[in-house]
This record gives sequence, C-alpha cells and structure tokens, in this order.
Amino acid sequence: MKRTYLGEFEEIVLLTVAVLNDAAYGVAITDELDRQTGRSVSISAVHAALHRLEEKGMLKSHMGDATAERGGRRKRLFTVTALGSRALHDIRAMRDQLWNSISPNALPAISI
Repeated sequence: MKRTYLGEFEEIVLLTVAVLNDAAYGVAITDELDRQTGRSVSISAVHAALHRLEEKGMLKSHMGDATAERGGRRKRLFTVTALGSRALHDIRAMRDQLWNSISPNALPAISI
C-alpha cells in the first residue's frame, strides 16, 4: 500500500482527534490544540485539516445529536479510522527509530 504523508499540522490534528475520542468536533479540537500545544489556531484551519484527513481516509465523521448549547444545531463528530491509526503508529515508530539512532553526544545539552 502506498504511504500517505502527513504534514505536522495534520499529524497534530489527527492526534488531537484521538485524544478527544468521542468528543472530537471542530471547536473542541481547536481548544484542545491550544491547551496541549500553546498554539493558537483558527477554526477554519482546523476544519481544512479535518477535511483533508477525511479525504485521505484517516478520519470519518458523522453528525451528532442536536444540543441546547448550540441552539439545537448538531455537531460533526470525528473519529480516527484504522488507516489513521496505522499512520500515527508508523509516524511514532519512525520518530522513535530516529531518536534512538542519535548518538549520546550528537546533540548539545539543554537545561530544562
């Protein structure tokens, strides 16, 4: 199977959908991205990434129930597909392999 590459933002959005699990919708994803990364992103950038990930088959969506908090409007909820899960695991394995390949003295010391 041909590998589908993800940009950094798509990867972070896909991970955030996994973090939120059954509560992943546009505003919640945007808020969680800000909370987890300190990175302020627009809702339209999140929606664009969600659309791309759904087109790639890494996410699927469905309409949730109407809620009073949204004036009776429904939320589009997102979940990670098996392909999305495989992509995230592959990315993690590649990053782990690269980190494990760095010799102990290759990176300058940092103070945290």
